[in-house]
Amino acid sequence: MLSTSLYLLTGLAAWGNGIGAVAQNIITDDTVFYGQSPPVYPSPNGTGLGDWADSYTKARALVAQMTLEEKISLTGGIRADSSCSGIIPAIERLNFSGLCLSDAGNGVRTTNFASSWASGISVGASWNRDLAYKRAVGMAGEFRAKGVHIALGPVVGPLGRIASSGRNWEGFSNDPYLCGALASDTVKGMQSVGVSTSTKVSQHFIANEQETNRNPEGNVTAVSSNIDDKTVHELYLWPFQDAVKAGTVNIMCSYNRINNSYGCANSKTQNGLLKGELGFQGFVVSDWGAQHAGVATALAGLDMVMPSASPFWGGNLTQAVNNGSLPESRVDDMATRIIATWYKMGQDEGFPATGLGMPSDLSKPHQRVIAKSPESKQVLLQGAVEGHVLLKNTNDALPLKSPKLISLFGYSAKSFDEYTPGSGGWNGGAQALAPADVLRDGNDVVHTQIAANGTLISGGGSGANQPAYVSSPANALSQRAYEDDTSLWWDFHSGNPKVDQSSDACIVIGNAFAAEGWDRVGLHDDFTDALITNVASQCSNTIVVFHNAGVRLVDQFVDHPNVTALIFAHLPGQDSGRALTSILYGDVNPSGKLPYSVPRNESDFGPLQNATVPDGIYELFPQSDFTEGVYIDYRAFDAKDITPRYEFGFGLSYTTFNFSGLQVSASEGADTSSYPSKPIVEGGHEDLWDVVAKVTATVTNTGQVAGAEVAQLYVGIPNGPAKQLRGFAKPVLEPGESTIVEFELTRRDLSTWDVVAQNWLLQEGDYGIFVGSSSRDLPLAGTLTI
Repeated sequence: MLSTSLYLLTGLAAWGNGIGAVAQNIITDDTVFYGQSPPVYPSPNGTGLGDWADSYTKARALVAQMTLEEKISLTGGIRADSSCSGIIPAIERLNFSGLCLSDAGNGVRTTNFASSWASGISVGASWNRDLAYKRAVGMAGEFRAKGVHIALGPVVGPLGRIASSGRNWEGFSNDPYLCGALASDTVKGMQSVGVSTSTKVSQHFIANEQETNRNPEGNVTAVSSNIDDKTVHELYLWPFQDAVKAGTVNIMCSYNRINNSYGCANSKTQNGLLKGELGFQGFVVSDWGAQHAGVATALAGLDMVMPSASPFWGGNLTQAVNNGSLPESRVDDMATRIIATWYKMGQDEGFPATGLGMPSDLSKPHQRVIAKSPESKQVLLQGAVEGHVLLKNTNDALPLKSPKLISLFGYSAKSFDEYTPGSGGWNGGAQALAPADVLRDGNDVVHTQIAANGTLISGGGSGANQPAYVSSPANALSQRAYEDDTSLWWDFHSGNPKVDQSSDACIVIGNAFAAEGWDRVGLHDDFTDALITNVASQCSNTIVVFHNAGVRLVDQFVDHPNVTALIFAHLPGQDSGRALTSILYGDVNPSGKLPYSVPRNESDFGPLQNATVPDGIYELFPQSDFTEGVYIDYRAFDAKDITPRYEFGFGLSYTTFNFSGLQVSASEGADTSSYPSKPIVEGGHEDLWDVVAKVTATVTNTGQVAGAEVAQLYVGIPNGPAKQLRGFAKPVLEPGESTIVEFELTRRDLSTWDVVAQNWLLQEGDYGIFVGSSSRDLPLAGTLTI
């Protein structure tokens, strides 16, 4: 252990700093990369920290009664007649019921009688922690009713390092603070219902920021995220730390390699960061098919493999214990962590039968289990509404004012044509893909950027969910037209429709599709841009709406004088149309804010626009070098003095707000010594969470209607980015009403990672304090001195 400790102290400052000089021939042997990810052994045993103590006591007693084979049976999935994503077998003689693990972080899928909740990106756009908690409670209730023990979510990334990443929509935000706060509330909400959360970063722990080459293909390995120690801590580990602090009981390791060591075999990330530094007491599960070695992965901290124990574990693990290559104590810890989780969630008593509502084939007779609840209706709708962000509203085009004629255009306005079990994309969020949206060029699949077969309520892949119904914009606007005696024209197919010149408003609804398994081929598409400009050339009040699974560029049309309003609806779930219509008519006041930045051009992203691909000497071992460090999204635009079209945190309202009365104060008696010194609890050193300063400000609704404003706190930490989000609050205010918002700043919030000391450093000096309505609209400024 001494030699390992010395290695860590001296080597981690340069962790992931590149491969160095190599011969210019194509690299064919991965021994070239050995040692780039520091070894951390042995895997720490779970100790029962905090509120885990009782669960660990019970788990140790149960595991002590198990045979070696029974303990190992807990560590690998089996085939079963079920649509659970993964199954751990029961041990009937010990009254262990087995486990059902199922997708995903936005609601249960591959079943019936469930709900399509607003996706992660919409939760991020809401900036509403209370709503995130309520959504989590509602989702977890559906998982539980279906007999699902472990929901494979929430996703706390990708953080959007790569603008075109196919799974950005599953996570909450490009900012680690916002992402971590919403993940924390999601974990607490879901686990309050007794459903375990499997916290993920794309696919998943850690730094899996692209879908391209996420898995080995042929003789090409998965992409390696080459990342330094400081960047890991300050950016990519941050939301995981919040999730662990909140009590998440499961973490999923990733497909990608980290510093050329596969995520599920990386002892530095699993043993060192997660189980060591963060004091994680739960278990680590592999992503499906992400295990590429046997004993090595067990020693590196993997506790459960999915979807099957074979080919690496199962009987091979038994043999490894018997021949001495794997200590049985490691198997004991794996089993104990899994069983302790089962006890901690209260799943040993009163939990529905494993996979009760997850039949393998809905077209065959099965037990009907209705998981959706009438009590969730308001939360489902509110989640859809608050994920909408109003980005442009000239001449008060919105809300609509008793229109007599509306012309509706665009493929994302209508419901998709088919939705039955087994139909195209039915359980993977791809219902809205038309056949022409996925083309084949020989053996290659050519993806388009839009889903032209109907409205987009979710992204595609395992993070999708299962709508009980779909309220499309066309459906909802038709109902409103009936109620208000309004006339309605529509064309969902033409790229250059004719427009009735009597139209009071023309609404164009498009989308930007993204899915697991591939990265987006662009950030805007010519067909939809042309549709918008064609309609705008004929209609002086053109309102544009996007269902977007990630950032969508708008500069091709947004300055057109007849484009009067722009809304990013994101991925609202099954109440999409109802939510949009309530905003268009002013029944509710939009309050969403961007959880990412929208630049003017792709070039503003620089090399982070698209995924890294195999090339040069790395044709067989693709390398993605995170040389930008912590400078992604608004941090990068600030550093490079790039003005985005719409900045991080931006969003309009039908009312106006004023900020005043900034007060900054250090907490009386707070310890401001350089490093935390208290013992490690779940989430890291206990004193990382001590409050060392408080900031207050007054927010006033200066407009004519009630509305919610997201007050945002940014801090300029010495020797770091110009500003970083470190607090937010969302008060609802009546016209003329004021309220004081209060932000608590913890030691962690104000610290930077010291790569030499291997600890969080609270520096002496002046910290800039900024409060306002977005990352670039910060009227209040002050200073905190440490």
